[in-house]
Amino acid sequence: MDGRGDPGRDGIRYPWAEAPQGAEAVEIAEGILWLRLPLPMALDHVNVYALDDGDGWTVIDTGFDSSRTRATWEAILSGPLGGRSVRRVVVTHYHPDHVGLAGWFQARGAELVTTRTSWILARMLILDLQSLPVPETIDFWRGAGMDPDLLARRATERPFNFADVVAPLPLGYSRIAEGDTIRIGGRDWLVRTGDGHAPEHATFWEVGGDLIIGGDQLLPSISANLGVYASEPEADPIAEWMASCRRFKLHARDGQLVLPGHKLPFTGLPLRLDQMIDNHVGALTRLTELLGTPKVATECFDTLFKRPVGEAEYGFALVEAVAHLNHLWKTGKVARERREDGAWLWQRKTPTT
Repeated sequence: MDGRGDPGRDGIRYPWAEAPQGAEAVEIAEGILWLRLPLPMALDHVNVYALDDGDGWTVIDTGFDSSRTRATWEAILSGPLGGRSVRRVVVTHYHPDHVGLAGWFQARGAELVTTRTSWILARMLILDLQSLPVPETIDFWRGAGMDPDLLARRATERPFNFADVVAPLPLGYSRIAEGDTIRIGGRDWLVRTGDGHAPEHATFWEVGGDLIIGGDQLLPSISANLGVYASEPEADPIAEWMASCRRFKLHARDGQLVLPGHKLPFTGLPLRLDQMIDNHVGALTRLTELLGTPKVATECFDTLFKRPVGEAEYGFALVEAVAHLNHLWKTGKVARERREDGAWLWQRKTPTT
């Protein structure tokens, strides 16, 4: 499959106008295949990549652990991968759509390669099984101003468990870190890590070439979710994200082809990094203006996202609203205080505050 031609807009270009479907593969460059796996959500896919190591394949990211994804992989293994085994799985970050089948590949003999933070978080979360939300999560939702009726309902429902869509990870992995070089598919790749969407998220920059494997750190046309959770309620992923974008800008060139975790491969990375920073600068400006009067996090959705937020997106919206509020609080632009019902009220500081 080779659908080319979408020139993109605003200096971002998409050399392939169409994505592979099912067990199809697109050859991005010699020995590098682009594959796409299904996800059961609004963002209905994840991109993965297979790199030819001669005696087998290295796979970058894996999709969810589901019967549908396993069946797709079986078709890929016998089809585009020609029956040769997957010798390594490289995981960009610990989120389920990227690490979900890493353990399944390990059980078939593959080596797992990822950052220490990604491995620790993935293995910890697989073991963290909850039949009901824990009290800390309920308190966090209450603090964000979740509607009382919704809060009462969610408190009695089984929450999403990481293990629902992530295969067990055996003990042991191979670590990569910032500044490492790894050889995959006959090419050397420099590891550069970013933060904000996921801590120590690995990206891979071809040494002496123009290819970048970006995961969710380098996405076109959509914004990676930057969320705060009950596990670290005062985190500031916005600051981490923008700092990462600025570091990447030092190495970005227009001609580099970025292979992202979602959507289409693209060029124009310097502009895209500026856009990713400006997106949050604009959101923070709108939010600061809104907070002339006190608001809870859930009252900031319309201003932050500029579109209706349905129940399916509510959780992502909530954690991202708290992330932006935390950033304003950490940078001294807003104050917060507890309301009687436990919700945090946020308000812009005045010169006399």
